[in-house]
Amino acid sequence: MTIPAAPTGPRIPEAVHRRRWAILGVLMLSLLIVVLDNSILNVAIKTISTPAPVGLGATQSELEWAINSYTLVFAGLLFSAGLLGDRLGRKKVLLGGLAVFGIGSALAAESGSPAQLIAFRALMALGAAFVMPATLAVLMNVFEREEQPKAIGIWAGGVGLAIAIGPITGGLLLDHFWWGSVFLVNVPIVIVAIALMVWLVPDSRDPAPGRIDPVGVVLSVVGLVLLVYGIIKGGELADFTDPTVLATILAGLVVLAAFVVFEKRSDHPSIDVGYFRNKVFSAAIGVIALVFFALMGVTFFAVFYTQSVRGYSPLETGLLMLPLAVAQLVFAPRARLVVDRFGNKATTTGGMLLIAATLAAFAALDADTPIWLLEVVFFFMGTGMAHIMTPTSVVIMQALPREKAGSASALSNTFRQVGGALGIAVLGSVLSTAYRTGIEDKLGPVPAGLRDTAGESIEATLGVAAKLGPRGDSLVGPANDAFLHAMHVTALCGAGVALVGAVVVAVFLPGRPKESEEAAEKGELVPTDS
Repeated sequence: MTIPAAPTGPRIPEAVHRRRWAILGVLMLSLLIVVLDNSILNVAIKTISTPAPVGLGATQSELEWAINSYTLVFAGLLFSAGLLGDRLGRKKVLLGGLAVFGIGSALAAESGSPAQLIAFRALMALGAAFVMPATLAVLMNVFEREEQPKAIGIWAGGVGLAIAIGPITGGLLLDHFWWGSVFLVNVPIVIVAIALMVWLVPDSRDPAPGRIDPVGVVLSVVGLVLLVYGIIKGGELADFTDPTVLATILAGLVVLAAFVVFEKRSDHPSIDVGYFRNKVFSAAIGVIALVFFALMGVTFFAVFYTQSVRGYSPLETGLLMLPLAVAQLVFAPRARLVVDRFGNKATTTGGMLLIAATLAAFAALDADTPIWLLEVVFFFMGTGMAHIMTPTSVVIMQALPREKAGSASALSNTFRQVGGALGIAVLGSVLSTAYRTGIEDKLGPVPAGLRDTAGESIEATLGVAAKLGPRGDSLVGPANDAFLHAMHVTALCGAGVALVGAVVVAVFLPGRPKESEEAAEKGELVPTDS
């Protein structure tokens, strides 16, 4: 029997093909606000932790939840958001997601307490969950396969642009306005993005979409929330053997295990576990989770290092992070050229090793380290990220049929967000535990009733020291020393996670293009390198 040759002609309508780069620009603008929000918040967390009227007086655990409420809702709903986009039309869910994100941003700007901020951040995440997977899904449906790596590289470079704009914008806003302005700035961007999307972006959908899986959604969200809450609580108490902490973490793991079992048996799962039989696909997804686990945890403490220990303003902190963003912006669109020459395996392994080295470099930073060394570290960190995100995104998106682009994008972003949430929770807990251990013997001048609060974080210690007046001056040096020790421990943990990621990609990702072709001839599902 003769098998018909696969069609080689263009599959994209000519009218769409002509405006594909303009469409990519609109998609990057939509992506910009989602990434911009987190990068702005990273600069603002110190201000938000300051007591009213300057900030909200948020504790370190409340700050972690301000970040993780967004991350958990985002990650938990991405599966269903991707399926809804495939079913209802990606343009429709993009427009709806942007509108909800804009409303949530306006409400977050007016939060009167940490609890309100956490709740409104969760509402923002509800909108963002429908934006992120749809942008990549639309991209895959307006570019032909041979142009997809280039388009994804530019898309990934847009993340670098958002990382650059976010901290600087946040710093400028905090220098001139109240802390809520870092959220309010999203609203005009949302309005512009919606207008351009209505005008330019075509709609697309999966001709054979799956049904929505409400049980899977509930199990994934509940499991993640329990697991991360238990980890954060353990760090807050500096005691992971506490019965409440252990019970919460165990319950989260049990619910997540139930989620996996349910998905395997469901005829309409949120996540098709069959995708993970492809080792290349699984490795690419896994390394995204690992790299964001390491990076999000380290970024969380880097802000306290630059602002609390080194004394830089929010704007100066944003400018200090500029090399990381510039490196991403420059190298992400060009990473495909490195892949063409050396293959996915060598490119991504090199990127992971570079990330591990830069994270380990944080263990050498002290209160008087020349600041240009931090700039070098950030630049190489961004370079490593660019050579990880572009190749792995191409591998993931080309591993599944074009019609399943929403699901592939949702999986990629879900594991990235889950990795980031666990990174903040685990490495944040390591930081908190190490700091409390280092400072507890130095809290003699603090009244007994305030010692527990003062030992929670460097900001808490410095806040109590300021209230004590001259008596509190003796706490500043020990607080900085305790924080630096905690940062060194946390950075080495992050570097260890990045090394694990390097091993994963070195073992499972395809090598040079010729190796991929040989694997394809043997019947293995291996995406092309170009």
